[in-house]
Amino acid sequence: MSSAVETAIRNTLTKGVVGLHNFNRRRMAAPKTPNPFLDGLHAPMPRELTLAEPEVVGTLPPELDGCYLRIGPNPIGQPNPANHHWFMGDGMVHGVRLQHGKALWYRNRWVRSTAVSLALGETPAPGPRHGNDTVNTNVLGHAGKIWALVEAGAFPAELDELLGTVAHNPFGGSLHGSFSAHPHRDTATGALHAICYDAQDPGTVRHVVVGADGRVQREEPIAVRDGPSIHDCMITEHFVIVLDLPVTFSMRRFIAGYGFPYVWNPAHPSRVGVLPKTAPGADIVWCEVSPCYVFHPCNAFETDDGLLTLDVVAHATMFDTSDVGPSGGSAAFERWTIDSGARKVERRVIDARAQEFPRPNEDWLGRPYRYAYTVGLSADDSGQFAPGQILIKHDLLHGTSEEHDFGDRHAVSEFVFVPRRGAAAEDDGWLMGYVVDAAAQTSEFVILDARNVHGAPVAAVRIGHRIPTGFHGNWVDMTA
Repeated sequence: MSSAVETAIRNTLTKGVVGLHNFNRRRMAAPKTPNPFLDGLHAPMPRELTLAEPEVVGTLPPELDGCYLRIGPNPIGQPNPANHHWFMGDGMVHGVRLQHGKALWYRNRWVRSTAVSLALGETPAPGPRHGNDTVNTNVLGHAGKIWALVEAGAFPAELDELLGTVAHNPFGGSLHGSFSAHPHRDTATGALHAICYDAQDPGTVRHVVVGADGRVQREEPIAVRDGPSIHDCMITEHFVIVLDLPVTFSMRRFIAGYGFPYVWNPAHPSRVGVLPKTAPGADIVWCEVSPCYVFHPCNAFETDDGLLTLDVVAHATMFDTSDVGPSGGSAAFERWTIDSGARKVERRVIDARAQEFPRPNEDWLGRPYRYAYTVGLSADDSGQFAPGQILIKHDLLHGTSEEHDFGDRHAVSEFVFVPRRGAAAEDDGWLMGYVVDAAAQTSEFVILDARNVHGAPVAAVRIGHRIPTGFHGNWVDMTA
């Protein structure tokens, strides 16, 4: 932790550095090639829409009473393509409300940052701010509220059931620092666990626990170096797993005016931390792993021999060739065996195909499980995230997989698993997410039977426009 003197010095330097950043950002010349995250599947939606009772093909499961929500970046206005980074766009939530076997509505709404509110001629949303107030990476339900989330800076934004921004809300004032886009719910306690980082404190990350009541119970500092970008974490029954990998803050890039100043740093040690959920941060055990980058783990669990199993999508590198979005080497679904006694991690490839957005049945989070669901990435040479047309179901017990192919020129977003009420089998439920027809420039909200992934969709809600490629989403049950 920094001393008061160090903090004062950093704050003084920060004002000058931010001034240089803003000056250089304004004078960046237009790029020679189009920014891929402002075009094609990524092109922003220019307005907010409400579609009442959209057309449904098939039969919506009548027990599904709630809302499927997904968020992503959607710049308002005309950003400079020279320095626009996909991760920095204004947040927009897209939702479909289901009840009694009907689709009541589709709607899309910007999360009201101060800049968005001013652009729309509105009074800024209430609530305290923590640096930049753009929120664009995940949206979920917790403690009876809907939360839009982002990492590394802004406080969460609380949304209402119609996707309006209620307030920027640090969990009722109980959160004192930045949060994460990827908290994970402990199935035993209902609490959310997250590893949170902040560019203004490159020597510290924090293990943050938000109780089932929506109040922060723990903000435990963990010492790190170089300001690593830790997009996600994972939990087991007794531990939180920290991914400290070689993507770190670059002061040079920040001063140059780039909005996302994180780059591949081969000098930064690649390691996995294992910390008991209630232990001091100083008790973390760091285990060496060969260099790579992980946005998203799928699940983890403890084994009888004292080891930990962690399943992830691992990228060979990341943020090494592009100024505007993800770029790097191959991505594969892997199983990591963590030996905290030997302080080593063994990596094994489960499926070498390019894929991302791994999700399990979240009722199995933190314990041995059988099924994982991922989205195939397009096999192109762009070096960017290019969503493919295939959803993959992995059977980790038998080492097999099956796919649902949505067809040429279709792009699949992250799909989430929703268990059937009273289900006993791990895969008894539905998979749901958005699919875009790139040729027709239309979208569908698709529901598949998770036990028959390759079969025809159970139902699809037709949406007559293209929903831009986004990040993460969840089903929010509204029966309670």
